[in-house]
Amino acid sequence: MSGVEDQIREIEGELRRTPYNKATAKHIGRLKAKLAKIRDEAVARAMASSGFGEGYAIRKSGDATVVLAGFPSVGKSTLLNALTGTRSETASYPFTTISVIPGTLEHRGARIQILDIPGLIAGAAMGKGRGKEVIAVVRSADLIIVLVDVFSGQHVDVLLRELHDAGIRINHEKPDITIRKSGSGGIRLNTVGAVDLDIDEIRSILTENRIVNADVLIRGDVTQDDFIDAMFGNRIYAPAFIAVNKVDLVDEQTVKEIERDLTERFGQPPIMISAQSGYHIEELKDAIYDRLKLMRVYLKPAGGPPDMDEPLIIRSPATVEDVCNRLHRDFVRKFRYARVWGRSVRHEAQRVGLAHELADGDVLSIVTRR
Repeated sequence: MSGVEDQIREIEGELRRTPYNKATAKHIGRLKAKLAKIRDEAVARAMASSGFGEGYAIRKSGDATVVLAGFPSVGKSTLLNALTGTRSETASYPFTTISVIPGTLEHRGARIQILDIPGLIAGAAMGKGRGKEVIAVVRSADLIIVLVDVFSGQHVDVLLRELHDAGIRINHEKPDITIRKSGSGGIRLNTVGAVDLDIDEIRSILTENRIVNADVLIRGDVTQDDFIDAMFGNRIYAPAFIAVNKVDLVDEQTVKEIERDLTERFGQPPIMISAQSGYHIEELKDAIYDRLKLMRVYLKPAGGPPDMDEPLIIRSPATVEDVCNRLHRDFVRKFRYARVWGRSVRHEAQRVGLAHELADGDVLSIVTRR
């Protein structure tokens, strides 16, 4: 692995020394593509040597899955208990050399699976400390909580770098890029909207991955990094936020300084908590629910009252068809129409079709053929 790490350091050094401008853009794109390829191959070897493939994952349950990612001893287990409470069933799922501890957070009608995973370490993406198995669990989550404590705020940089090296893109929309390999004709580029990347940059990046003939379609403005990610096609795009634990162990001024520093560095304020005392735990639960973009849909049987006690929880945006698929595939096949009461319609009991997009709190009645 030392040889690979030396190659990575060498390329990273050249990238730092090369100023970006139109004259150097093609060279920088090639270097970035080469660096990404070396990292991807190193990660693949680490996975193969550990005996696991990309399909390695956990048994998901509930309406969504959240993973607590952090270094050892930042309070992940205490936070799991604070979030899930004594009513939640917890058990240890063995994964050869690691264990994932799941719990269930019940909040605003949703059942959210929370996973306490072993602590990440520097080099985890390359397989150090069985990190590849841990990373595989993170890749399967719907939301990542990057957990540090008041004594280890500097670890955020390391954690985010490990996630990035493992192909996890947090708080980043998946770029709208299509690359279709062909047998001849070179690289043909089509764009929709303003795109800064030019054909020479794209050709340089693709050639590094031995793609010399392809049809490329880009919608919207993208960066070289976006294009490289699309070229490999194995990136995960997931929402995430930072939580800082153990705030009860330092003074108020220190808490404010940590909060201000992380906000300036990462563009969003962290949630300052104490899993031990319960400080801001309810705020953390709300943040989890909101970042997952969960919403409640209340089902109403034809001729009966809606069930306001047990809403269907679904990820937003969601259509009537999405709800039908969640209930049973026959609902789509036999669908006639639906009626909706709530914020997504102009008037109560409005008749809608499968494509209608629902809003949080809507009441939905589905009418099917017999």
